[in-house]
Amino acid sequence: MTAQSCLCLFLLLLVAFHSTVIKANIVLPSPLCRPVLASTKENFQFAVNLHIYKAELFLRSVLGRGIKDISPGLVEGPAPIGATLANVDDDRTKKFIEESGLASIGHIRAIADMTLLKTPLPMPQLDLSPPVFAKFFETLNVTFEPPFNTYANTNSFLFAAVYASDFLKLFYAGILPSIVGNPERELAAGIALYEAASYGVFRSLLNDRANLPVLPYTFTVANATNLTAQVANQLGGCGVKDEGLTVPLPLGAENRTTSNVIAADVNSLVYARTAREILRTVFITGDATRPGGLFPHGFDGTLYERILALKQS
Repeated sequence: MTAQSCLCLFLLLLVAFHSTVIKANIVLPSPLCRPVLASTKENFQFAVNLHIYKAELFLRSVLGRGIKDISPGLVEGPAPIGATLANVDDDRTKKFIEESGLASIGHIRAIADMTLLKTPLPMPQLDLSPPVFAKFFETLNVTFEPPFNTYANTNSFLFAAVYASDFLKLFYAGILPSIVGNPERELAAGIALYEAASYGVFRSLLNDRANLPVLPYTFTVANATNLTAQVANQLGGCGVKDEGLTVPLPLGAENRTTSNVIAADVNSLVYARTAREILRTVFITGDATRPGGLFPHGFDGTLYERILALKQS
């Protein structure tokens, strides 16, 4: 073997060794938890589905009207199934629900303008009927008598409200590092900040009611947050990314508190979820390719279509 051949072989072995070391030091998420490759525009397209869900749920629950009534020409699609006025008897809470729903319309418009999406934007079929929200608890084999109705009172509705913001907060936290373009990053960061604040307000409202019963049942609001956290973690997969209002001391901020108004990781950083984790949860099927639940016919957009085509459950 010539000296040149030896040198080439040595270099090849060195490259292979370094590649192995690099791979050994990179902890990749399990296949279940890896994001599906998407462009900035596709990620925003995906988020629009969640913004539409939040706007329709909030506005119809307190005003009895939807996006098309308030901002004609922005979206086009079927009216939600089963949406109804919620019995929210606290004016402060009702006004914030309205404000947050109206803000979602602004977010949809900003996304359309920034990403040059053609309006009216397609509106997915939503099912906002009480049995769908009750189905979340059924994933834990928990049933209530009478059946759970999220529109029944303020305490019941706050659970739907907090998750509408949480889905968006989790998704934007996941996509922010991959957003390309300064204006687009600013838009995503601005929406993420708003949704984090909205989530915080709703969690605070729940915390204020922590020891009150969720009528007509005997369990408290705090008990219910533990149940809903279990549901979200089970459906989404990929570990604990939701928590109740109270946690064991070892899981509290700096291991010094059991209060847990804002769910966050061991360093009190916001959790993030991929598109597939979000789909598994809102579909209530635990499968990103099997629509159901809040979105009986699935999402609109090419990212969702790619997830289906690749069978990325």
